[in-house]
Amino acid sequence: MTKSMLRVLQVVDGAGASIVVAWDGEGAARAVKGVSSTYDLAMQAIAAGQTLAERIDAAGLGDSIDLEKAAAEGRLALPITHPDPAHFVVAGTGLTHLGSADGRDKMHKAAQAAEKPTDSMRMFLMGVEGGKPKPGEVGVQPEWFYKGNGSQLRATGSDLVSPAFALDGGEEPELAAIYLIGPDGTPFRVGFCLANEFSDHVTEKGNYLWLAHSKLRQAALGAELIVGDLPQHVEGTSRVRRGDKVIFEKPFLSGEANMSHTIANLEHHNFKYDVFRQPGDLHVHFFGTATLSFSDDVKTEAGDVFEISAAPFKLPLVNRLAIAAAEPVTIKKL
Repeated sequence: MTKSMLRVLQVVDGAGASIVVAWDGEGAARAVKGVSSTYDLAMQAIAAGQTLAERIDAAGLGDSIDLEKAAAEGRLALPITHPDPAHFVVAGTGLTHLGSADGRDKMHKAAQAAEKPTDSMRMFLMGVEGGKPKPGEVGVQPEWFYKGNGSQLRATGSDLVSPAFALDGGEEPELAAIYLIGPDGTPFRVGFCLANEFSDHVTEKGNYLWLAHSKLRQAALGAELIVGDLPQHVEGTSRVRRGDKVIFEKPFLSGEANMSHTIANLEHHNFKYDVFRQPGDLHVHFFGTATLSFSDDVKTEAGDVFEISAAPFKLPLVNRLAIAAAEPVTIKKL
């Protein structure tokens, strides 16, 4: 198996049990022996002082897994889960990609009468100027947002459910990385996956200070967790389908060659907070995008399907938009 392009997946079998799968993206996908979750596999690797690839080699591989059939039957699960979703932190950074400020700047300029740069453009330019420090140095901190915990995450093939009170449910095609905090508080990057960060852009446009509200939505992760480094240049395609028609299709770029920050700088500014270095916790960090259908005046509707694909990932991330029923919230006194 080609270690640099090792992919780890979780597949549900016919009885509902979880299978951890190792795949090089070309040959047969094989079950990893002795583990039932990627989380357990990663914890074992940390305890043994091994890389994930070394741990898989030590565990050994078993039966072949038909990923195409699993996808068709809706059995591709999230690439990693935590036994307690409350210990899976979902967060990200914005304005990190070259060109990512354009849509945000237009969104917020209408609310600002003066001709000075918007806060969004200022944040982006700070990243361009100081987001790629020399090794050993610390660069400028990025914009940061919180999306919730592991209960917010959805696998490919699942619906992305927008709350009834939302003003919009729009895709954000990007890359994300998964991290596991070791017993001594050290963050370990487990791998990278495709992601749909999914936000409410109409709410955000109404007032930039509502950005935090707009981000508290579900998000989707692709099935493949690529272990090791990604290429400097990643190019993908984002589509929105409505019935038999493609109502939006546009390329998106990622990878450090297309970013105003290094991944290391984004990681530093997330994990410099000790609250994010709690042993046993998982983290998924979304790295941002420069491509949104919202920027092209697309208004999504229930039933629309988001499709995100990008090399070197082999499997697309596909999710349908659904709208939740209104649910009143009752606050009781104790």
